[in-house]
Amino acid sequence: MNTKQPFERVVTEHAATVLRVCRAVLGPHTDADDAWSETFLAALGAYPSLPADANVQAWLVTIAHRKAIDITRARQRHAVPVESLAELPTTRGSPEGHDIDLWNAVKQLPDRQRHAVALHHLGGLPYQEIADLLGGTADAARRAAADGIKNLRTHYRSAGDLSTGASR
Repeated sequence: MNTKQPFERVVTEHAATVLRVCRAVLGPHTDADDAWSETFLAALGAYPSLPADANVQAWLVTIAHRKAIDITRARQRHAVPVESLAELPTTRGSPEGHDIDLWNAVKQLPDRQRHAVALHHLGGLPYQEIADLLGGTADAARRAAADGIKNLRTHYRSAGDLSTGASR
């Protein structure tokens, strides 16, 4: 019969491996220590439901990798300090602003794509609410928003090629 060892012993046995994974992804930084802590906190909660014959080290490494990725993503969202701020007027959200091409490109999208892009990417609504508003399924709303963004990227890619004189 296979019985699970106490969680304290799991921590002692795999702590170094988990820390190596966290440091490999995050570098030798305090964030790696935070990822290590979050890994074992998450593991503590899930450990009772882990099958007795599971590969505990692989399970912990997977959790550690995901926690490290979460921290990497969170780092990217932090503001970067600068010495001075640019004194530019904002045109954010104003169709009369600098991004006339963008607003024209958005205007040219098919209705469903334009609405899905606006509701999800500008309004922050989840796809299910968009589906409730526009009709259809959440998957269809997700597809429409993705197609809209793809069309906008294609528009800007081809506009960039034209402005730099690059040939196709």
